[in-house]
Amino acid sequence: MDPAQTSSSGYRRYGFGRPLVDFLVADARAVLGELTQRSAFNVDQAQVAAWEGSIESLRKALAPIGFDGHLFLEFDVPRLGRRIDAVLVLRHAVFVIEFKVGAKAFLAADLDQVVDYALDLKHFHETSHDVPVVPILVATEARAVTVQAAMDAAVPNLFLPMCCTPETLGQGIALALELAEGPAIDAEAWVRGRYKPTPTIVEAAMALYARHDVADISRSDAANLGQTSGFISQVITQAREQGRKAICFVTGVPGAGKTLVGLDVATQSTNAEAELHAVYLSGNGPLVQVLQEALARDRVRREKEQGRKLGVGEARRQVKSFIQSVHHFRDDRLADAAPPIDHVAIFDEAQRAWNREQTASFMQRKRGQAGFDLSEPEFLISCLDRHPTWAVVVCLVGNGQEINTGEAGIAEWLGSVERRFAEWEVYVSPELGQDNATVAALKAQVQARDKLHEAPSLHLATSVRSFRSERYSEFVNRMLDLDVDGAKALLPEATARFPLRVTRDLAAAKAWLRSRARGSERYGIVVSSEAQRLRPHAIDVRVKVDPVHWFLAGKEDTRSSYYLEDVATEFQVQGLELDWTCVVWDGDLRYNGNAWTHHSFIGDRWTNIHKGWSEQLCHFRRQ
Repeated sequence: MDPAQTSSSGYRRYGFGRPLVDFLVADARAVLGELTQRSAFNVDQAQVAAWEGSIESLRKALAPIGFDGHLFLEFDVPRLGRRIDAVLVLRHAVFVIEFKVGAKAFLAADLDQVVDYALDLKHFHETSHDVPVVPILVATEARAVTVQAAMDAAVPNLFLPMCCTPETLGQGIALALELAEGPAIDAEAWVRGRYKPTPTIVEAAMALYARHDVADISRSDAANLGQTSGFISQVITQAREQGRKAICFVTGVPGAGKTLVGLDVATQSTNAEAELHAVYLSGNGPLVQVLQEALARDRVRREKEQGRKLGVGEARRQVKSFIQSVHHFRDDRLADAAPPIDHVAIFDEAQRAWNREQTASFMQRKRGQAGFDLSEPEFLISCLDRHPTWAVVVCLVGNGQEINTGEAGIAEWLGSVERRFAEWEVYVSPELGQDNATVAALKAQVQARDKLHEAPSLHLATSVRSFRSERYSEFVNRMLDLDVDGAKALLPEATARFPLRVTRDLAAAKAWLRSRARGSERYGIVVSSEAQRLRPHAIDVRVKVDPVHWFLAGKEDTRSSYYLEDVATEFQVQGLELDWTCVVWDGDLRYNGNAWTHHSFIGDRWTNIHKGWSEQLCHFRRQ
C-alpha cells in the first residue's frame, strides 16, 4: 500500500511510490506493471529495459542502507515536461537520481538535466525548500570514478551533482547523508507539499503543448489561471453548441499569466479529430519564432522517446498552425476571403493592435492596399466573422501598455464590435474600464443591447512573475520615479533571492553570471537598442541576433546567449526570459542630478532627446 497517494491538489506526481521496506521485497514485475499502467505514453521494450536496469541498481544500492526511506519512480516535473527517474526521501535528505542506461560517460548535458530536476524541487516544491537535495547522475556503463559529495556554495542545501555508476551509487548516497544536516523528513508530508512553479514562457508552452494542464504548471496561489481558462473553454463550448459568436477580454496585473491562459485555451481548444482548431496569435515576432522552434524540437524529442520518428520539418509545420504571427494571419486573410480553418483565435497583447489610421497607412505603403479603411481589431474580428456558424475571439489585454504610435488600445476592440458586429456576445471582467472612461462608455452601450456578460474570473489579480524577482519591477519603477528612499527600502527584499551586482568590469560581470547559473539556467547580455557607444567593449547593437539561436541553442553554440558574445536588445527579448542577466548601460539614459534625461547618438555625438516624460519612462520600463 502506498501511504502517500497524492499531492495536496489531489494529483499523483509519480508512477510508483513505496517505503523502501516494500520496494526491496516487491516483485519487480509488479513494479514494472504499475509503472506501465500509470505511464501517459506507450511503453516500448527499450523503456521496460531501462526501468528494469534502474530497479536492479536501486535495490543493490539501497539494500545495505536500511529501510527507513521512501522511493518514488517516474516523479513528474510538469514545469519541465519531464519525469525524474527516481526520487529517494531518505532520513534527512532528498536524492534526485537520473539513470542513463548504456551511457559510458558522464556528459555535461546529462549533469545539467539532473541539476535542473533538483533545482525544480528546491525552488518550487514547498517541502523541498529547506531540506538537503542531492542530484545524482548514474551512467550505467561508465568507468567508476571517485565519488565525491560537496555542497553548492551558492544555493543553500543543494549538493553539487554526483557522478555514480550502479556499483558506487550506494556509496554516493552514504557520503551525502554524512555531509547533510537536518531533521528526519516525513516522506508522506513531503510528497504532499505544494508545488508552486513559475515556468518561463518557453517551458510553459512546451508543457501545455504536451497536454499538461495550466494548473499543473502554475503556482498554486495563482489558481485563478485555471478558473479563467475553464471559463473561456465554457464560452467556446456554448458558442459551438449554440451556433453563436463571442469575444472574451482577459485582463490582469503585470505578470499575471495572461499569455499562459491564452496558450492553455489554444491547446485545450484544438482537436483535429473533431475538426476543432484554435490559433494563438502574437505581434511579437521573436516570441513567435522562439515558441515555434521550441515546440517543434520538443515534439520531435517526445516522439523519439516513444519510439516514433517525426522529422523536425513536419513538427515545425504542425506547430506553425498553432502559433502564428498576427501579421502573417492578417496577410493570409487578405489574400483569401474564405473563413480561416480556426474557429477560435487568441490575440496576445491585443491592446497593441493598430488603429484605423496606422493600419491604412501600412496597407498602402507595404501591401499596396489603397483605400483600406479598417482598424486591425475590426479586420481581425471580421476574419472570424466569416464563419457562418460559430467563432470565438479571445483578447489578452495588458492595461496601459500601448507604447508605440498607432496602437489602438482596448477601446478599439469594443468599438469595432459596436460598429460592425452587434450580434457578437461580449465577455469582460467587472474591472475592465474602471480607469478608462471611453472603455466604460462602450461597455455600457454593449450592455444596453443585452450582449455584455461580466465574469470576475476574466481578470487575473495575482502576479506569477519569477519567484526570485517579484519585487524587482516595483524597485525599478521607484528608481525611475526618483523615489530614492522607497527604492532603498525595497532593495533588500528585491535582492534577497535574486542578487544584484554592479560593476564597470564586463569580464567580471560575465564570470559572475557563469558562476551563479546552475544546470541549464540561461544567462545572457541585454542592452538598450540606443546603446551605440559600446563597440569598444565588443558590444554592437547593430548586429542583429537570431532570437531562436540566442534563446534555444546550447552552451557550446557561439550564437547562443550562453556564449556572452552576441547581445540582445529590448526588441529581441520582449516576452522572453533569462534566468541570469547582464544589463549593460550606455549614455542614452542619464541622471543629471535632478531628473533622468534621454539621449540618442546622432552623427558623432550624443544628442539630448526632448521626449515627453511619460514616453521616456515607458521606453526604459519596457527594457
